[in-house]
Amino acid sequence: MKRRKRVLIISDLHCGHHVGLTHPGFDPDERPKRQPKLYDMRRTVWNWFADTTDQLGKIDILVVNGDCIDGKGEASGSTELLYSDRADQVELAVAAIKHIGAGKILMSYGTPYHVGKEDDWEDLIAREVNAEKIGGEDTVDVNGLLINYRHHVGRSTIPHGRHTAVAKEVLWNSLWAERGEYPKASVLIRSHVHYFNYCGSVDWLAMTTPALMGYGGKYGTRKMSGTVDIGMVVFNVAKSGEYSWKPVLLRLPLVSPISL
Repeated sequence: MKRRKRVLIISDLHCGHHVGLTHPGFDPDERPKRQPKLYDMRRTVWNWFADTTDQLGKIDILVVNGDCIDGKGEASGSTELLYSDRADQVELAVAAIKHIGAGKILMSYGTPYHVGKEDDWEDLIAREVNAEKIGGEDTVDVNGLLINYRHHVGRSTIPHGRHTAVAKEVLWNSLWAERGEYPKASVLIRSHVHYFNYCGSVDWLAMTTPALMGYGGKYGTRKMSGTVDIGMVVFNVAKSGEYSWKPVLLRLPLVSPISL
């Protein structure tokens, strides 16, 4: 018998980065004198993540949509890493995913820069958490609702352009379906860009998911323009396939201007 199912979408944990999702068991016990704000950010994001997932209750299906670890950090000479050993980063990601206690877990591969150009480190995470599957792009059937998910999607540097990349993905999905080679999804999930955005119509919904990485990366603060989001997305799917959904976002305190 079908019953209502709850689906949680998380992505971009970037475990190992100094503002990546960090289980407190892997973090220093005391606030360090050097870079204390990064320590505070890690604790804030983890505490919010742990409290929120506990409050959500039973998760039937967890989709972990890529970039579980931060990788070698070549672009910054590894100066942004809390843990440089990717085996340690894998342990952090496993601890975070297991905290949710989901009934079934699905995963997608993140970007090679983060999760391995030669080896897919997320394969090890998938084995450790007993994931049902990890792949490049997949579609899951939840009570008749088809949800397509993949990590990578194009980025926009203008607010009104953020819809375009995921809308394009919907069109490609429809064209594959017209050829009879791929299922046509009603919901399309992409990640990678670290901002939450969505668009849709009568019979489809597409979105980019927020990240589970805090603020404080050199790339973001020094080079990028635009808002980013911390959070996750939850779906409740009825027996009929009808669904409701909502983003669950963390908003941080106002950054005070410099006072001279």
